[in-house]
Amino acid sequence: MTPPQKPPREHDLGLEYDLGTLQRRRFLGLFAGAGLAVMAGCSTDNATDSATSGTTTTSSTPSATTSTTTGTTTDVDEIPQETAGPYPGDGSNGPNVLTESGIVRKDITQSFGSASGVATGVPLTVELTILDADKDTPLAGAAVYLWHCDAEGRYSLYSDGVTNENYLRGVQAADANGKVTFTSIFPAAYMGRWPHIHFEVYSSLSEATAAGKISATSQLAFPADVCNTVYATDGYDGSAQNMQQTSLEDDNVFGDDDGVHQLATVTGDVGSGYVAKLNVGV
Repeated sequence: MTPPQKPPREHDLGLEYDLGTLQRRRFLGLFAGAGLAVMAGCSTDNATDSATSGTTTTSSTPSATTSTTTGTTTDVDEIPQETAGPYPGDGSNGPNVLTESGIVRKDITQSFGSASGVATGVPLTVELTILDADKDTPLAGAAVYLWHCDAEGRYSLYSDGVTNENYLRGVQAADANGKVTFTSIFPAAYMGRWPHIHFEVYSSLSEATAAGKISATSQLAFPADVCNTVYATDGYDGSAQNMQQTSLEDDNVFGDDDGVHQLATVTGDVGSGYVAKLNVGV
């Protein structure tokens, strides 16, 4: 598996690079926000042993973001502010996909505009519910920009072979219950990071598509058992080995609290695909 492409004059896109590439606006937001996440160092602890491929899996989200079936939510904490990493595509580090026609979409598996590439892998639906962390109420009309790597660990717009693609990036506006839904694929595990998805929350769709003020920048983490099942399938070469080089507890983003506010609830199986759900307090 080819690791993500290195930006010019940088020598390591692993943990140290992610830590050192906080854009100025996010850096200020980290120290201004109440949910500052203390970055932890990397270790070589092994991940959980692989589960049986194809088995239906349910992994629970911590109780701090428990939601009811009516769409209301109680006891929601503010999501930790995290780095957007070196491949945001929001104009803060090179390309800006947010202002392009076609970025507002549910299905992010295929590139849009003049690009035509399609990201393949185990199907994944991502459901984020955006909530007011103070009032525990849905933030209807808020917008989410979501992006992640493909099954080979590559980021569109940046990595070798996909610099002309823009797949696995999209924006959605929250419905009356604060929910946004993206159709995607399960991301790879690349060296130095726990499997994850990046996202930015904006106050509105117009704010997002203008690459305007960001309300929150964070990341979603995946349970180890689901990851191990997915990475035992074809198309994820190298991900299983990369998983063995880190753990959720020692990841540089999630390690400060073991991802308690960012670990998604994941259900499904390899055959029919997975659904990852996370409540996001802003």
